[in-house]
Amino acid sequence: MLESDIADDIVGVMLTEEQLATRLDEMAADITRDYQGKDLLLVGILKGAIMVMADLSRRIRVPLEMDWMAVSSYGSGTKSSGVVRILKDLDTDLAGRNVLIVEDIIDSGLTLNWLQQNLLSRGAKSVEIATMLRKPESAKVDVDVRYVGFDIPPEFVIGYGLDYAEQYRNVPFIATLAPHVYS
Repeated sequence: MLESDIADDIVGVMLTEEQLATRLDEMAADITRDYQGKDLLLVGILKGAIMVMADLSRRIRVPLEMDWMAVSSYGSGTKSSGVVRILKDLDTDLAGRNVLIVEDIIDSGLTLNWLQQNLLSRGAKSVEIATMLRKPESAKVDVDVRYVGFDIPPEFVIGYGLDYAEQYRNVPFIATLAPHVYS
Protein backbone atom coordinates (compact mmCIF):
# COMPACT_ATOMS: atom_id res chain seq x y z
CA MET A 1 0.00 0.00 0.00
CA LEU A 2 1.30 3.44 -0.90
CA GLU A 3 1.00 6.70 0.96
CA SER A 4 -1.16 7.98 -1.90
CA ASP A 5 -3.65 5.14 -1.28
CA ILE A 6 -4.53 6.53 2.16
CA ALA A 7 -3.58 10.20 1.75
CA ASP A 8 -7.04 11.42 2.80
CA ASP A 9 -6.93 9.35 6.00
CA ILE A 10 -3.54 10.41 7.37
CA VAL A 11 -1.90 13.58 8.58
CA GLY A 12 1.48 12.33 7.38
CA VAL A 13 4.11 9.60 7.51
CA MET A 14 5.91 9.44 10.86
CA LEU A 15 8.34 6.58 10.10
CA THR A 16 9.23 5.19 6.68
CA GLU A 17 9.74 1.55 5.72
CA GLU A 18 13.47 2.21 5.56
CA GLN A 19 13.59 3.70 9.05
CA LEU A 20 11.69 0.72 10.45
CA ALA A 21 14.00 -1.78 8.71
CA THR A 22 17.16 -0.04 9.93
CA ARG A 23 15.92 0.03 13.50
CA LEU A 24 14.84 -3.64 13.34
CA ASP A 25 18.39 -4.56 12.25
CA GLU A 26 19.78 -2.73 15.28
CA MET A 27 17.30 -4.26 17.71
CA ALA A 28 17.93 -7.77 16.35
CA ALA A 29 21.69 -7.32 16.76
CA ASP A 30 21.16 -6.34 20.42
CA ILE A 31 18.82 -9.29 21.02
CA THR A 32 21.24 -11.69 19.31
CA ARG A 33 24.06 -10.48 21.56
CA ASP A 34 21.97 -10.58 24.75
CA TYR A 35 20.49 -14.05 24.17
CA GLN A 36 23.59 -15.81 22.83
CA GLY A 37 23.62 -19.31 24.33
CA LYS A 38 20.24 -18.85 26.03
CA ASP A 39 16.87 -20.48 25.47
CA LEU A 40 14.73 -17.78 23.80
CA LEU A 41 10.97 -17.74 23.38
CA LEU A 42 9.43 -14.83 21.46
CA VAL A 43 5.84 -14.11 22.46
CA GLY A 44 4.07 -11.97 19.89
CA ILE A 45 0.99 -10.03 20.91
CA LEU A 46 -1.76 -10.39 18.32
CA LYS A 47 -2.77 -8.79 16.10
CA GLY A 48 -0.63 -5.69 16.01
CA ALA A 49 2.76 -7.32 16.54
CA ILE A 50 2.52 -9.63 13.51
CA MET A 51 4.69 -7.43 11.27
CA VAL A 52 7.25 -6.64 13.97
CA MET A 53 7.43 -10.29 15.08
CA ALA A 54 7.93 -11.60 11.54
CA ASP A 55 10.55 -9.06 10.57
CA LEU A 56 12.40 -9.04 13.89
CA SER A 57 12.51 -12.84 14.25
CA ARG A 58 14.09 -13.25 10.81
CA ARG A 59 16.88 -10.88 11.82
CA ILE A 60 17.72 -12.54 15.17
CA ARG A 61 20.75 -14.84 14.84
CA VAL A 62 20.17 -17.25 17.73
CA PRO A 63 17.84 -20.27 17.88
CA LEU A 64 14.40 -19.28 19.10
CA GLU A 65 10.84 -20.46 19.42
CA MET A 66 7.70 -18.41 18.89
CA ASP A 67 4.26 -18.36 20.42
CA TRP A 68 1.37 -15.93 20.32
CA MET A 69 -1.05 -14.32 22.73
CA ALA A 70 -4.03 -12.13 22.06
CA VAL A 71 -4.90 -9.70 24.81
CA SER A 72 -7.24 -6.76 24.74
CA SER A 73 -7.52 -3.58 26.71
CA TYR A 74 -8.88 -1.33 23.97
CA GLY A 75 -12.19 -2.71 22.75
CA SER A 76 -13.07 -0.61 19.70
CA GLY A 77 -11.74 2.68 21.10
CA THR A 78 -8.49 4.54 20.69
CA LYS A 79 -7.42 4.57 24.36
CA SER A 80 -6.56 1.65 26.64
CA SER A 81 -9.21 0.81 29.22
CA GLY A 82 -6.60 -0.75 31.52
CA VAL A 83 -8.71 -3.91 31.95
CA VAL A 84 -6.81 -6.76 30.29
CA ARG A 85 -8.56 -9.78 28.84
CA ILE A 86 -6.73 -12.81 27.44
CA LEU A 87 -8.39 -13.68 24.13
CA LYS A 88 -5.82 -16.32 23.08
CA ASP A 89 -3.39 -17.84 25.53
CA LEU A 90 0.03 -19.37 24.96
CA ASP A 91 0.49 -22.99 23.90
CA THR A 92 3.99 -23.11 25.46
CA ASP A 93 4.98 -23.94 29.03
CA LEU A 94 7.02 -20.98 30.31
CA ALA A 95 8.76 -22.74 33.21
CA GLY A 96 12.44 -21.81 33.14
CA ARG A 97 12.18 -20.00 29.80
CA ASN A 98 13.65 -16.66 28.73
CA VAL A 99 10.65 -14.86 27.28
CA LEU A 100 10.82 -11.82 25.05
CA ILE A 101 7.42 -10.19 24.54
CA VAL A 102 7.22 -8.59 21.10
CA GLU A 103 4.81 -5.67 20.81
CA ASP A 104 3.86 -3.15 18.16
CA ILE A 105 3.28 -0.21 20.50
CA ILE A 106 3.26 0.68 24.17
CA ASP A 107 0.82 3.41 25.05
CA SER A 108 -0.26 3.57 28.69
CA GLY A 109 1.90 0.58 29.65
CA LEU A 110 -0.99 -0.95 31.61
CA THR A 111 -1.35 -4.01 29.37
CA LEU A 112 2.38 -4.76 29.21
CA ASN A 113 2.84 -4.27 32.94
CA TRP A 114 0.05 -6.76 33.62
CA LEU A 115 1.28 -9.18 30.97
CA GLN A 116 4.88 -9.15 32.18
CA GLN A 117 3.77 -9.98 35.71
CA ASN A 118 1.39 -12.67 34.43
CA LEU A 119 4.13 -14.44 32.46
CA LEU A 120 6.58 -14.26 35.37
CA SER A 121 3.94 -15.84 37.62
CA ARG A 122 3.87 -18.80 35.22
CA GLY A 123 7.47 -19.62 36.04
CA ALA A 124 9.37 -17.87 33.26
CA LYS A 125 13.06 -17.41 34.05
CA SER A 126 12.95 -13.89 32.62
CA VAL A 127 10.40 -11.74 30.80
CA GLU A 128 11.71 -8.83 28.76
CA ILE A 129 9.90 -6.58 26.27
CA ALA A 130 10.70 -5.47 22.73
CA THR A 131 8.46 -2.92 21.06
CA MET A 132 8.62 -1.05 17.79
CA LEU A 133 6.94 2.06 19.22
CA ARG A 134 6.55 3.60 22.66
CA LYS A 135 4.63 6.72 23.71
CA PRO A 136 6.45 7.92 26.86
CA GLU A 137 4.08 10.86 27.34
CA SER A 138 1.10 8.48 27.53
CA ALA A 139 2.59 6.17 30.18
CA LYS A 140 0.42 5.55 33.22
CA VAL A 141 2.78 2.98 34.77
CA ASP A 142 6.52 2.48 34.58
CA VAL A 143 7.34 -0.52 32.38
CA ASP A 144 10.93 -1.61 31.88
CA VAL A 145 11.20 -2.03 28.11
CA ARG A 146 14.53 -3.53 27.09
CA TYR A 147 14.33 -2.94 23.33
CA VAL A 148 12.56 0.12 21.91
CA GLY A 149 12.39 0.91 18.22
CA PHE A 150 11.20 4.50 18.46
CA ASP A 151 9.72 6.82 21.05
CA ILE A 152 6.87 8.76 19.46
CA PRO A 153 4.51 11.56 20.52
CA PRO A 154 1.01 10.71 21.83
CA GLU A 155 -0.68 10.65 18.45
CA PHE A 156 -2.93 7.95 17.02
CA VAL A 157 -0.79 6.03 14.55
CA ILE A 158 -1.51 3.27 12.06
CA GLY A 159 0.48 1.01 9.78
CA TYR A 160 3.02 -1.78 10.14
CA GLY A 161 0.49 -3.89 12.05
CA LEU A 162 -1.20 -1.02 13.86
CA ASP A 163 -4.85 -0.55 13.04
CA TYR A 164 -7.92 1.50 13.55
CA ALA A 165 -11.08 -0.64 13.47
CA GLU A 166 -9.05 -3.45 11.81
CA GLN A 167 -8.02 -1.20 8.91
CA TYR A 168 -4.53 -0.01 7.87
CA ARG A 169 -2.50 -2.95 9.31
CA ASN A 170 -1.01 -3.59 5.84
CA VAL A 171 0.39 -0.07 5.48
CA PRO A 172 4.19 -0.64 5.36
CA PHE A 173 5.08 2.58 7.24
CA ILE A 174 3.87 4.35 10.39
CA ALA A 175 1.51 7.25 9.79
CA THR A 176 -0.53 9.57 11.98
CA LEU A 177 -4.22 8.91 11.46
CA ALA A 178 -6.29 11.99 10.68
CA PRO A 179 -8.76 12.82 13.49
CA HIS A 180 -11.72 12.91 11.11
CA VAL A 181 -11.31 9.13 10.60
CA TYR A 182 -11.85 8.20 14.26
CA SER A 183 -13.85 11.09 15.73
